Amino acid sequence: MGNGVADTAAGVAVRLPGMRVAYDGEAFDESALAGTWTEQLQHWLDQAESAGLPEPNAMVLATANAEGLPSSRTVLCKGLDARGVVFYTNYTSAKSHDLTVTRYASVTFPWYALHRQVTVRGEVEKVGAEETAAYWASRPRGSQLGAWASPQSRVVEGRRALDNALHAIERRFADVDEVPVPPHWGGWRIRPDTVEFWQGRQDRLHDRLRYVRTEDGWRIDRVAP
Repeated sequence: MGNGVADTAAGVAVRLPGMRVAYDGEAFDESALAGTWTEQLQHWLDQAESAGLPEPNAMVLATANAEGLPSSRTVLCKGLDARGVVFYTNYTSAKSHDLTVTRYASVTFPWYALHRQVTVRGEVEKVGAEETAAYWASRPRGSQLGAWASPQSRVVEGRRALDNALHAIERRFADVDEVPVPPHWGGWRIRPDTVEFWQGRQDRLHDRLRYVRTEDGWRIDRVAP
């Protein structure tokens, strides 16, 4: 009789090589691109939303620390214009420490159901106080209180420690109609130097079209899959 754990691991190992999806997306060529990466990204975001994908503005953020050790996590895109893409977080978090040191990041929008992804890479900058305050005002009160309560990325003793911190913040702002923006919280903007649009195609010959920033504007490159 075999070991249950070993048998399970072997079964997973056998199945993994056979896990594949046939990508049957339409051709995506240079003539289909919008005039700017911003318009193209907004167009695909709109299509992802119309298709009913959960959290279509979710993007996987990749950073590295001073030693070059990488980290990735999912954040939500909360701003998109010609300047770049924006997400908000705690400025004392691990991701913010990475960004403060390297000043560079990459995000990927993973729209699996549409056989699409978009990767934005570039330098980062903090979002201004006025813009941050405008977004903060749009957040539910619970999310605002949670931002005050959570010592993001720090080790905590247990769930009760978080709950107690939240209760303390709820009492602190119980008589306050508008919860202020925490001094340790705000936005990061990725100012892209490349934006790549990936469309799955048959036989793994995917279409990859990339906007590349140059001194004279933006160049379009086709990249082999």
